[in-house]
Amino acid sequence: MIQTVEAVVDETGHVRLLGEIHLDSPRRALVTVLDEPPAVQAESALLAEAALAVDWSRPEEDAAWSYLQPAK
Repeated sequence: MIQTVEAVVDETGHVRLLGEIHLDSPRRALVTVLDEPPAVQAESALLAEAALAVDWSRPEEDAAWSYLQPAK
């Protein structure tokens, strides 16, 4: 199965994967270097915040996590 994972290549050519890959044996890989700087690591979390806020703001979520809230 082909897997795609985002990575950052530094000035010396070292590749750092930003996600996990699960393999049962060595595999060939292709590296495509994009003509743009790496995204800020927190960028994906910021982009997802609005979509996740819909779920976070539900009463069911508040009830599920209420045990972590200090007593009022």
